[in-house]
Amino acid sequence: MIQGIKVVDVHSHFPVSGDWFPGYAQVSQRITKQKKAKSRDVQGEIWRKAYNFPSEREEVEDDREASDRWYRDIVEKGIERVIFVSGGGNERLAAIVGHHPDRFVGFAHHHPFGPNAAEELERALKDLGLKGYKLLGPSLDRPISDPALFPLWEICGEYEVPVLIHFGVLGSSGGVSSHININPLSLHDAAKAFPRVDFIVPHFGAGYPTELLHLCWTCPNVYVDSSGSNQWVRWMAYPLTLQDLFRKFYETVGPDRILFATDSSWFPRTFTMTYLEEQHRIMRFLGFSDSDLEKILYKNAERLLHLHLGE
Repeated sequence: MIQGIKVVDVHSHFPVSGDWFPGYAQVSQRITKQKKAKSRDVQGEIWRKAYNFPSEREEVEDDREASDRWYRDIVEKGIERVIFVSGGGNERLAAIVGHHPDRFVGFAHHHPFGPNAAEELERALKDLGLKGYKLLGPSLDRPISDPALFPLWEICGEYEVPVLIHFGVLGSSGGVSSHININPLSLHDAAKAFPRVDFIVPHFGAGYPTELLHLCWTCPNVYVDSSGSNQWVRWMAYPLTLQDLFRKFYETVGPDRILFATDSSWFPRTFTMTYLEEQHRIMRFLGFSDSDLEKILYKNAERLLHLHLGE
């Protein structure tokens, strides 16, 4: 909790050894290259120092040990639930979530254009107990509104689970900035065709806030999450702050379609309390009511994911 308000993080990644997103070759290659070029990542070093994050990331080979560490961390910090949107494949993440189902929730995250993708999604939701679907738009070789993906959206509608899709810049400096799915508006046709499916766009659009605002305005089934440090605002062509983003999205869609998130992941940082405190401070200074904060910090997630958190 923060000031007596429950906290649900709708967007974190479980730090598995190996590929976090099996089937996404481009992402795996980018992560590998970034690890090799760590010493040249000047902006990444500035980001680390600005938030006083540990200088080295720990690799934990054992999933059970890692899950226990993550669990202890969020219990100590008073976090009600953490939704892991990736974790080494559906089977693996389902097992990880199963260690601590009172605090962990998992999303399916297999490649949507892979073989039997629709069947795998239904299996992940029905048999493995995952509660949503995560996609990386700028890592797909076809448009996000391709009719070939319609069977996936139909399954999500049937099971009443949200779809979280990353648009905008992918990765830190040295990542992806040009792609057929870089713009959140590429979701427009799919969101219109499936009004009963809830789509979540993370990081306030990651470089495309205006386009995401337009999408949210025309598609009431599109939500935004606040995850990450949102350092992309520093590379916009006009002055923009995280406070500006909260204000403008609140003015456009209200508190019912904004979801708190951190994009937390690796050890020893785990849940990024700094991001929670920063976002909470901004919302307070903007004059958001306790009711607004409750919706953003946990009630919207509780409704979308059918969490039944209780009193």
